[in-house]
Amino acid sequence: MYKYILETAGDINWMALFALLTFFTVFSMSVYLAFFKSSKELEHVASLPLDDDSPISQS
Repeated sequence: MYKYILETAGDINWMALFALLTFFTVFSMSVYLAFFKSSKELEHVASLPLDDDSPISQS
């Protein structure tokens, strides 16, 4: 059934082009955001797993 649908769809290269452009856009934005973040914000994000919201009392 899918083969028949794809055969009757005609030229479907626009789907591949759309997928490529979407991937390139998302990849470019992630690279841009990774390289142009401020060092203060990166340090804050890096220390998040180590932060304690409720300190443990030792008494």
